[in-house]
Amino acid sequence: MFTGAWWWATALVVLDLAIRVLAVVFVPRNRRPTSGMAWLLAIFLIPYFGVIAFLLIGSPKLPRKRREVQEEINTFMRSISAEEPHDEARGKNPAWFNSLVEMNNAYGGLPLLAGNSGRLLGDYEQTIQTMADAVDAATDHVHVQFYILSVDATTAGFFDALERASARGVRVNVMLDHWASRGKPHYAATKARLDAMGADWRLMLPLQPLKGKFQRPDLRNHRKILVIDGTVGYMGSLNMISRDYNVKKNIARGLKWKELVLELDGPGVATLDAVFISDWYSETGEVIIEGVRRAELVASGDSPGRLGTALIEHREERGTMLTQVVPSGPGFERENNLRLFLGLIHAAQKRIVITSPYFVPDESLMYAVTSAVARGVPVDLFVSEVGDQALVYHAQRSYYEELLRAGVRIYLYPAPYILHAKHFTIDDETALIGSSNMDMRSFGLNMEVSMLVRDAGFVDQMREVEDDYREVSRQLTLEEWLKQPLRSTVLDNLARLTSALQ
Repeated sequence: MFTGAWWWATALVVLDLAIRVLAVVFVPRNRRPTSGMAWLLAIFLIPYFGVIAFLLIGSPKLPRKRREVQEEINTFMRSISAEEPHDEARGKNPAWFNSLVEMNNAYGGLPLLAGNSGRLLGDYEQTIQTMADAVDAATDHVHVQFYILSVDATTAGFFDALERASARGVRVNVMLDHWASRGKPHYAATKARLDAMGADWRLMLPLQPLKGKFQRPDLRNHRKILVIDGTVGYMGSLNMISRDYNVKKNIARGLKWKELVLELDGPGVATLDAVFISDWYSETGEVIIEGVRRAELVASGDSPGRLGTALIEHREERGTMLTQVVPSGPGFERENNLRLFLGLIHAAQKRIVITSPYFVPDESLMYAVTSAVARGVPVDLFVSEVGDQALVYHAQRSYYEELLRAGVRIYLYPAPYILHAKHFTIDDETALIGSSNMDMRSFGLNMEVSMLVRDAGFVDQMREVEDDYREVSRQLTLEEWLKQPLRSTVLDNLARLTSALQ
């Protein structure tokens, strides 16, 4: 006779087999081979936990309704770009650069625009003060979008400026990522302050299942954008929060974040604003176009397809910079930022300098970087000596030996600073800056914004920043790295495996 225990054992064996068979069928579908293999490994080794984790965070896509909204926006953006005169902006560029612009336009929908000027802001507190001063000059609207937005002693002046702007009748629209901001101190105080000043604020990608708003929890909006009156814009790596993020363990370790922000003036500001307006529409279903034509534009209903070409207005030229804004994230079919990074690295002929706080490349990016060195292009990589996120820190370290053996020069920015800036340059005239890290999270899970720049003068500014990094950093050597203890190597390799779970 078969006992109850036997039936239970048989059922568990059958269930275990079914899980493994179904995993092989469904997990690798439309997924990177490395990511599919990592998920299969997790499910095969720890079936029940692995399945639960896969059901919770296995899909790298936004909900279907949200993807439909994003596609509506993408189609609209491409229609705008199609009407842009391209000859003036592209005429003197090398063929490889124009082909990358065409790719960015196809995937992100925004055009390359001439006539911009920009300056780099690297001092943390002074950057926030500069933003506050710009808000104080606003006469029509202020668009604020930060992955982390928090009122504290460091950011108080910025919030004061927003309050003054609102009091004088300037429309203040604010977006902050729900999960990232709520996890920091002063979240309730921040929301209360925005309410008190009369700002119109929204949470990005809110996790509110009771309100029907839910997606994979770690799909986040990682963008940092500030636009004032459509005339001046800011974008880069800085979150609007204290330099230590008000986190106890950061304070105990004395950690301080090092950032880089671009202040932009010229026609390209409108494309940066277009990203904000798109995100606002995605979250609210409302179109916000400020200025005298707002009533006319939205009279027929809030739909981006009804706005015509007015979203991107041509302003007086302010400089020599060519700029193209490239949005990316789970709302797009392709990994827009990764493809742009790869195109730039493969195009480089003289030098490549990369700054990334979280450098956890996929195979294509590793091949691009190491191949560049092999064909005679020097590559410098700036990363932090210490890390704030253990898994990412150790996953990043797992690539150091291969990079060093290939000839990449790795510079460790000294503790207690976290080099959080995200930018790189190739040759003498091309640069990129934005919110995107060079890791698989930024490629596939985070909504990011990058700006491609073609201008020798701007690259000179970037070179000054890179030289400052180099002056204070320590170059890591292969000889030093090979002395790492075995326990560190084990931790690095384990973290590398988890980095592919997307």
